[in-house]
Amino acid sequence: MKEAKAIKALLPLVKIYPWAIPVVIVLGILSSLSEGLGISLFIPLLQNWQQTSSQVSNNNFFASWLNSIFGNISDSQRLLIIAVCILGSVLLKNCLSYIGNALFSWFNSQIGHRLRCNVFKQLLSVSYSFLEVQESGKLMNTLATETWRTSQALSVLISMIINICTISIFTVFLLLLSWQLTGLVAICMILISLVIQFATRQVERLGKQAVKANSHLANQMWEGFGGMKVIRAFGRESYEQHRFERASEGVRASFFKLDLLSGIVNPLSEILSVVLLLCILTVSLVGSAANLPTILTFIFILYRLQPQAKQLDGARVSLVSLTSSVQDVMSLLDRTGKPYIHSGHIPFKGLKQKITLSSVDFSYAPTEKSALRDVSFVIAQGKTTALVGPSGDGKSTLIDLIFRLYDVTGGEIYVDDYSLEDLNLVDWRSRIAIVSQDVHVFSTTIRDNIAYGCLEATTSEIIAAAKLAHADEFIQKLPQGYDTQVGDRGVRLSGGQRQRLAFARAVIRDPEILILDEATNSLDSISENLIQEALKTLSQNRTVIMIAHRLSTIEAADHIVVIEQGKVVEQGNSEQLLQMNGLFAKLYRLQYSRNIEI
Repeated sequence: MKEAKAIKALLPLVKIYPWAIPVVIVLGILSSLSEGLGISLFIPLLQNWQQTSSQVSNNNFFASWLNSIFGNISDSQRLLIIAVCILGSVLLKNCLSYIGNALFSWFNSQIGHRLRCNVFKQLLSVSYSFLEVQESGKLMNTLATETWRTSQALSVLISMIINICTISIFTVFLLLLSWQLTGLVAICMILISLVIQFATRQVERLGKQAVKANSHLANQMWEGFGGMKVIRAFGRESYEQHRFERASEGVRASFFKLDLLSGIVNPLSEILSVVLLLCILTVSLVGSAANLPTILTFIFILYRLQPQAKQLDGARVSLVSLTSSVQDVMSLLDRTGKPYIHSGHIPFKGLKQKITLSSVDFSYAPTEKSALRDVSFVIAQGKTTALVGPSGDGKSTLIDLIFRLYDVTGGEIYVDDYSLEDLNLVDWRSRIAIVSQDVHVFSTTIRDNIAYGCLEATTSEIIAAAKLAHADEFIQKLPQGYDTQVGDRGVRLSGGQRQRLAFARAVIRDPEILILDEATNSLDSISENLIQEALKTLSQNRTVIMIAHRLSTIEAADHIVVIEQGKVVEQGNSEQLLQMNGLFAKLYRLQYSRNIEI
């Protein structure tokens, strides 16, 4: 069965609150029993009204039993008592139904909440290498849309179970009233269900198309927001509008087709069911008008059963259409086959001597060329180590390995006498601050962006960090100062302002190890000189690792490592490297003789 795919994928969600679904189902069963019993009481009510109880009770055991319940009550009070019992059944049915719906709504909202949180937790914990090969728009769509559709699928599944229980209970009542008519009805309803299944057989394929179209549209939105400045700079507004409209049209067409197929269930089921009811009523009345109370009750129960059968068919179609969403979410949550950076068990209490890279190899994928090969050098505690070399030759990759965004594929990185992978990851990263060329500024206030480096920071500490990063001067000129909202990803700030904000965020962390990945790249010469002065103060008794294309920022480094094509080709201080007359000397001459950056 196609529905089995979704049911199998949803089973882990059922286990989150294992008691909830059985309770909801039991309440649904009791509600259906109350309704069925209340409807069945119309037999003694109508028979008492017709005064033909004795004739009918001999023909049907269930009708006789219902009449016997009220046998000791006088004729003058019997109608009133039966009517009160019917009203009591209706009240009980609706109370149980409301409690069940309230519990189910709580359960469904909890599942939706847990799903979103678990997906976000997975995105935070999975290795960065996994995120790099995924489309950001698709991940956003899974988190924002497909989790909601998955909780909707669980809702549909539980509704199906309750529908099946209700149908089963009503079927028992029908069998008690007339097994012959019930058999005929069962055959007809199976045929109706088969007709509906045939009419909606393409729903699973359309569901997959809908998920794919949704992901494509989300990716288009993500790229549009992120690249708005580039779009306008190149005058590509109409081009991007056309791309967006095509993606949106794909979503519209997919969900329209799904709605058309899902919408056919109700009218088709209702038409066929009415035909069935009319046939049964006609045949029964032609056969014997004496059994009118039983026949009317049978039809009344059957009439109440029809919406349940219709809902079951609609739920089945919905569940099949939601299968792709469920599989998309559960596939992302599944830890099998995904890379993770696992924390070690050794507490890290501070760098005492050095970080040693010993014959380090790294490749982003087994089939790709190695980004680093046999890299070995030492980063001394309390010293400044600079990484130099042509763009794309592995400098930033080394930073990512030290920060443990990735793990080495060969060799080892040691922190003092311990392997980096054996250290507690939270301890290790808590001692590091990084300022990169790709600055991310959160869509909140200046104050919150700086305090992100230390959530417990006081206002005075935030201002002190901003002053050290030479950011206070421009912050004070903003409309609300430190409480100014910076806009989406800091869109209201210049590149240099974002860079200084990121530097202040690193300063307030008071890190043992400061990593600067072309951190002054977006600064003008004046701002860079100010930051360099601040760095001299900040670097005292601190381990600094820096990547820079401007030699002016690394000339004073204690140790310079020259990287070319993923290998260490030279290392030493600037004077030693110039005497070697190798790659560093060549880059040095290029910068100062032609006044260009390396």
